[in-house]
Amino acid sequence: MPVVRNQPAVNGFNPDARLPFNLRGDDFRLAMQDTYDFFFDVNTNLVARGLARLDDMLRPANLSGMLSDMLTASLARHSRSLVVNAFHNGHPDLLVKGQYPNDSVKSGEQGVEIKTTRKPGGAVDTHGARDQWMFVFVYALDSTTEPATDRRPMTVREIYLGHVEKDDFRRNQRGELGTRTATLHAEGIAKLRSNWIYRDQSAATLKPARRGSASRASEK
Repeated sequence: MPVVRNQPAVNGFNPDARLPFNLRGDDFRLAMQDTYDFFFDVNTNLVARGLARLDDMLRPANLSGMLSDMLTASLARHSRSLVVNAFHNGHPDLLVKGQYPNDSVKSGEQGVEIKTTRKPGGAVDTHGARDQWMFVFVYALDSTTEPATDRRPMTVREIYLGHVEKDDFRRNQRGELGTRTATLHAEGIAKLRSNWIYRDQSAATLKPARRGSASRASEK
């Protein structure tokens, strides 16, 4: 079967979502379509050469990080007020244009952090609890259909947006070699989910991440 070009679900967007920083629903739709088009173009060429699809090649953490970077760049391109944080590994990922010198800051407050995860519901780990606006993109992969050339394309199944605070997080225990992480607790997750941006019910049949596989701090 040929590679399929994915599209956002037309009826998946929440018309009552509260969007800060002059964001619009179309900004998310276009950012998702940019990502889907990239995977279609790349996978079409890979499959034509008898190679595996990109989403089958990459490790979960690498795929998640790449998706985060792509969605960040696309949202910045379509947004009226947000730009990519020019500081390497700076926080947040998107800044309000002109609020910081050269649109670059190591740790700022005026903007939005972007996280991606395969864990339904958006309970992604972060590298620290802080007051922040946060987007969580939940994506799904078809990793079981055989032959692999018949697999459905990578799909964004949920998008959440919320302004969370330090007290909305629980600190996770760290092993001897582990990285300190924090995850929204039950009340924090409820706050995030209350302002959902997008839900694609058709993606519900795609297999979610196994517990502890790709939804830990290795995800962006």
